[in-house]
This record gives sequence, structure tokens and C-alpha cells, in this order.
Amino acid sequence: MPEVQRLDKFISSQRSDLSRSMVKELVRKGKVTVNNTAAKSPDMKVFPDTDIVEVEGALVSYKKHIYIMLNKPQGVVCSTRDGLSPTVLSLIPENLRRKGLFPAGRLDKDTEGFVLITDDGALAHKILSPKNHVPKTYFVRLAKEWNTSYKEQFSNGIILSDGTKCLPAQFSPLSAPNECEVVLHEGMFHQVKRMFEALGNKVVYLKRIKIGNLFLDENLPLGGCVEIIDKNINKLFSNLV
Repeated sequence: MPEVQRLDKFISSQRSDLSRSMVKELVRKGKVTVNNTAAKSPDMKVFPDTDIVEVEGALVSYKKHIYIMLNKPQGVVCSTRDGLSPTVLSLIPENLRRKGLFPAGRLDKDTEGFVLITDDGALAHKILSPKNHVPKTYFVRLAKEWNTSYKEQFSNGIILSDGTKCLPAQFSPLSAPNECEVVLHEGMFHQVKRMFEALGNKVVYLKRIKIGNLFLDENLPLGGCVEIIDKNINKLFSNLV
């Protein structure tokens, strides 16, 4: 059966700038139409998939959920609110904002790169669930040159300074002797940094470049956002192991 929603709830869910009380006032003033007819009541039922809803002549496009790729800069926290530092939500442009947005996973404050912003709790749970082991790929720059033994040590599961053993991970050296890529299948606090510290090295720059099989858009500037189209969402889960 097609989904049915109250008119005021539907509009406010799709337009972050309009509360339900504001929608009610716009309906009262005759500024909301459904299928080209002025809405008579804010609680009238609409079919989001098929009905044409307009507010002051602007079409309210229906999306059950939204998925946003953010290229997080350093100094920004992965939180819905902080009070001290800017949050990832403060970087979302007005045209992509809607109620209920949150970061599906975290990056350290001083780490850059791919953060997924969404209002889809089920998808976020699937990404973050330990049983799924959705891989995350990082570009790493080290204080010292990497060692050829790193590859085997990562694949065996590195033991951190507190005795915690990490799941097997992938280490791939790059052409620069102090740069590499690391693929994790879990997400412990400061994990990449702690793994290299356990090997006697130090991370001086860290950037997440891929979640699952979905790459960070290389043309997306720091602080920039782009909506992920539906056909690319499945790429988040195409590398499950």
C-alpha cells in the first residue's frame, strides 16, 4: 500500500526551513497546493510518491531518505552538536538540509575525508554494525618511512599498547616511502594512529578516502558536500567480507 502522510508533516520533513506550524500558516494563507488545488487543511492526507505538492509555487520533492558525501576538513567534529567546535552538520548547504540528519560514523577532529551524512537510521546501523565489517580505506602519511614488515603485521592483526588485538587489516605501501593506504574492518577510537604507534611510527596526516566500495569524490573540496544518488548507495556494502 502506498505511503500516506499528513500534509504538514510531509512538507516539514522535506523542507528544513519550514516547521509544521509554519506550514499550517501557509495553508491558511492559501500558499500550499496539492495537485494544483489549494490545500484546505494542514492535516489532509497526501501520497508523497505521486501527489504534486507546492509551497508558494515551489515543488516539494519527495525523498524518503537523503545520503550526503562530505569531505570533512580538520577541526570539524562528527557530531550533531558540540558547542566548542563546528560540526559536520554545519557544513551541509541549505538545499541538502532536512530534519534528522546525522553522521553515520565518526572521524577524529584532526582527520579529513569521507563522512556519510544521512537521516536513514537503518542504513547507518548496517554500516556501523560489527557483524558487517564494512571496510573503510584511509590515506596515511607517516612521520617515518614504512617498513616492509607492516603488511604482514597488519594482516595478522596488530596488538595495541593496551593489549587490544585489532582485526586483520590491509596495508598497502605507496610510492612515497612514508605514505600508504590502510583498510580497516572495524572502527576503534583513534585506531589507525594507535596501530602505527604500536609499530613505532606516528601518523602525521590521515584522510578517509573510501567507505565500502564508494570512493570520496576527488573533485570535492574540503568542506564540500554532494548528494549520493541511489544507485551508488549499494557500493557502500559491495566489499563486505
